Amino acid sequence: MTKPWDGIISEEEQRAYNAAGFGRATGIGKRPALLIIDVQYRTVGTTPKPFWEAIEEFPTSCGEVAWKAVGNIRRVLDVFRERQWPVLYPHVAPKESFDYGRLSDKVPAIMNVASKGYEFVAEIAPSDKDILLPKKHPSAFFGTPLVSYLINLGADSLVVTGCSTSGCVRSSVVDAFAYNFRVLVPEDAVYDRSATSHAVNLFDMASKYADVMPTEKALATLHAIE
Repeated sequence: MTKPWDGIISEEEQRAYNAAGFGRATGIGKRPALLIIDVQYRTVGTTPKPFWEAIEEFPTSCGEVAWKAVGNIRRVLDVFRERQWPVLYPHVAPKESFDYGRLSDKVPAIMNVASKGYEFVAEIAPSDKDILLPKKHPSAFFGTPLVSYLINLGADSLVVTGCSTSGCVRSSVVDAFAYNFRVLVPEDAVYDRSATSHAVNLFDMASKYADVMPTEKALATLHAIE
């Protein structure tokens, strides 16, 4: 089966990881929770457009690849709604001047996003029963009560979707792994403005921290939970 990183990570490098025993599947638990990270108009734009057109509206938009991912996130979300499994929305909230931190130095464009940009994309918008989790840093775990919520919900594993693959998704996956949650990442339900960074980070997560697979296979995995 072709992987998103084939042609980017050399065969020799992949062999080296395999030889060391990386990349084994860990499976998913009986009580998964879904994280939908930063799927706001600031990362997708209000309508699907090619990247260079999308950033005219929001400089932080990822363009058409984001909208393709939104469709797959919707499919995963439908399963969680049907099964009444927990859904959480870690998201960037507008920052006050006192908590700009180093992000304001590194990515100043993110400090001046129009209010529409912080709204959740309508196609995957939260319901009244979902948990909203404002965050100030990349990981959904850092400085938030996420672990407390997951313990209270009885979650034993996470399905992680959203943006960006190389940033908030990856950092959240690494922290989830550190807390001993099983993690599944549908590779086409996460997105990034860089195809290369997207692929490399999927490879790294698949090697070390999560089960990475297409949405179609992820849906079959979820449907198989009894």
